[in-house]
Amino acid sequence: MENAFFRFLILTLTFGWVHGRVVKVPEGPLIRVEGQAVSVRCDVSDYEGPREQDFEWKVARGGRSLQLVSTFDPSYSDPSMQDRVDSGDIAVARLADDTVELRIRSVQAADGGVYSCSTISTDSVISGNYEADVELKVIKDSVKVSPTTPPAVIPEGGSLELRCSVSRDITQHTYLSVIWSVRKGATSEDILTFDPERGVTTGSSFRQRYADGCLRLDLQGRGAYGLIMNGALPGDQGVYVCTAREWALEKGGTWQKILERSADMGEVRVTPTAQSLKVTLEKNSTLSVDDTLNLTCSVAADGLAALSLEVEWLVSPASGGGAAGPRVLVRVGQDGVVMNTSPLVGVSRLGVGVFGLVLHGVDQSASGLHSCRVRAWVRQSSGDWHQAAEKTSNLVQVQVILIEPEFNVALHDISNPQFSGDLAELECQVTEVSRLQGGQLGVSWHYTEVMPADLPTSTHYIAALDKQGNLKAEDRYRERVEKGLLILSRVEPNTFKLNLLQAWDSDMGAYFCTVSAWTHTRGGGWAKAKEVVSNPLTIHWTPKKPKLSVTAESPKLASSAGSTFEMRCQVTGENLQNPEYSVLIQVEETGGKTREILSLSPDSVLQLEEWNDQGREDSVVLEKTGPVQFRFRLYGVQVSDRGSYSCSVTAHTRGPGNAWTPAISAESNKVLISFTDTGPAFNVSIHSEKSSIFPGETAKIECTMTVQGASLDTADMSYEVRWYKSNVPSMGSAALLGSMDRWGVVRKSPGNGSSDCSLERMDAWRFRLSIHSAQDIDSGEYHCSGTPWIRSPAGTWTRGQDLTSSSVFLSVNLALWDSLKLPLLYGVAASLGAGLLSLLLGWVCARCCCQNATHSPRSHNGLMDLEMD
Repeated sequence: MENAFFRFLILTLTFGWVHGRVVKVPEGPLIRVEGQAVSVRCDVSDYEGPREQDFEWKVARGGRSLQLVSTFDPSYSDPSMQDRVDSGDIAVARLADDTVELRIRSVQAADGGVYSCSTISTDSVISGNYEADVELKVIKDSVKVSPTTPPAVIPEGGSLELRCSVSRDITQHTYLSVIWSVRKGATSEDILTFDPERGVTTGSSFRQRYADGCLRLDLQGRGAYGLIMNGALPGDQGVYVCTAREWALEKGGTWQKILERSADMGEVRVTPTAQSLKVTLEKNSTLSVDDTLNLTCSVAADGLAALSLEVEWLVSPASGGGAAGPRVLVRVGQDGVVMNTSPLVGVSRLGVGVFGLVLHGVDQSASGLHSCRVRAWVRQSSGDWHQAAEKTSNLVQVQVILIEPEFNVALHDISNPQFSGDLAELECQVTEVSRLQGGQLGVSWHYTEVMPADLPTSTHYIAALDKQGNLKAEDRYRERVEKGLLILSRVEPNTFKLNLLQAWDSDMGAYFCTVSAWTHTRGGGWAKAKEVVSNPLTIHWTPKKPKLSVTAESPKLASSAGSTFEMRCQVTGENLQNPEYSVLIQVEETGGKTREILSLSPDSVLQLEEWNDQGREDSVVLEKTGPVQFRFRLYGVQVSDRGSYSCSVTAHTRGPGNAWTPAISAESNKVLISFTDTGPAFNVSIHSEKSSIFPGETAKIECTMTVQGASLDTADMSYEVRWYKSNVPSMGSAALLGSMDRWGVVRKSPGNGSSDCSLERMDAWRFRLSIHSAQDIDSGEYHCSGTPWIRSPAGTWTRGQDLTSSSVFLSVNLALWDSLKLPLLYGVAASLGAGLLSLLLGWVCARCCCQNATHSPRSHNGLMDLEMD
């Protein structure tokens, strides 16, 4: 016992030394500024007891110790501190179960002293520290920020000087940092921070500008700080703020911010160059060919002398310009280099912001709307140029008088279509040509739709041949041009033609041509001298309703099975332009059902439709024997082919895109295939060996074909046999189980829903269906269907009518005794075994465990020993 006690004591002492309570506060002294908020953190670790710990704060100053606040005792505070505690000026805030923070909302000079944080012991063994002290020094608030008001407005690219004076009384080891920032609305962003300890720090938006030298510090000493911003941008406008921060060095080399004071320097607006830039051009001129054109471009802007200007002289047609926009005559770069110049073009600088353009020997290409475009560049302190604005002057009308050529234009129709699809040919003839002076003619074709009187008309551009013979078609006509259905040509120097090889109904309307005369310019280009529009010419025809009729006849009727049937179809069409025909052969079978056999497309492509008789794919032929004649043949006619045959014909014409378009359809009269079947009569019957079987057994069902009225050789007969099963008698459709064709090929249905089954031919007349290992799902109604085939003396096989047998019902019964005898046998054996085992256990227990070991057997002697006194 004594050894165990000493071991426990040693473990307790060891645990106490290793895991003693630790109370921590920041290392002091802490230097704070009067009037600022102060927070001192205190935490405890390695303690026992409840997770949440309680704390007490007190302060020692002037030889006195004053109790401040406690986390568990509301009456802990010293009476002299009670008012500040009640007002919340002094408070304790719990940050975690083991951490609190002493907070002084506005520290006073008298609050300096040594602050102690203590915890109440909850440990089983007292070890470690329960109290920690930190000294707080309160210095006077002496920091003053005096900014210099910057200019209210500066031009883009100008310089902005931000100056701020910061002063303080040095009583402790503290230092100041200065921050310049700009406030735009509700957001504020730092520009640059000057920190004597950390150096210079810039905001993310100003980092590149500082690296380029656009931001520069100007330290004049004695608390005067300056920031110079060069190359001001429109985004720099806002309210600029100067902020001073005072820092104190704490234990561990950490600088703590103890004061921050800001002052607004004032609002600065940056005038964008684009707002003040003005460009004007003088003046309108009317000149003759070979005259000299003089234009003056004047540029004005705030701070113009600091800008670098790039000037472009532009000209566009008086009609408003083409798709490519205005043309650049000449360009003067910001470095003064003239580009795109020629001996006939001169540019000069007439003064600050004044540029002159001189064009010698003008021709018609100088006519149009002239303007000058100016780009203003601002040089940044990094040396890079920044484009500040771009502006284009007013338009000046310049007209160069040219003696126009004279000519007349007339439009004639050479071929006027009468039907849709006919040729339409128009001729545009230019006559009485004079003063063309080596120029060239170009033509463009236009078309106005024919609309009812109450609807507006619209004119469409078709295509054009320019002065050099290049063809350009409008999008809606480009495909017809590429396919050669629309042709533009110059048949003579002054004659142009438009050919529509296949005019459509949508082409009806009024056509006219526009002829343009082009002359050479001094620069080697072309200028349009004159344009003349021809008279309109209407292309119109009365659309006629197409008509179509089809007549069918049979020069060779099928009189018996195995013969050949032939039907000829004659087509008659009216009001159809270059038609082609598609033909569909169809038959109306007995009972009114119509079946499509095969078809022939307008391009003579033959296709089988619903003719799917196995082995008879080549028995039907459809061919075109003439432009409007077609012939259908059916070889080896069968009894099942009897019915009414007809031709369904559709006339097709070429439509937009040169594709076949159905125009009208017609159906011929019907030609009958009907003959008397004089062959033998067949019958089919079905029977089953058993109508009820047990699971796992094999069911056998036989289907027998019989012939009546004729004696045929078995080699001339063959049968197709199909087996069907219906789950519910007389309800629903029967499912195909399998089939055997007349060549003996067996095909099983993959989804018959029954067990494994097999088909076999017993002899020429009998066929057997065997269902192996029958299950419950095999119960149902079964029947067979047979189709006889007979070979004629000529060797042709003829298909007979389908025959369907009666139905037999097969049931699969559950063998109750077979399913229960093994479980009963096993149960009886188990019961007997359990009874015998119980008897054996009882006998062993009686023999071994239940005898009296202290009992003495009775003596078998006849006399008993008597005890005498």
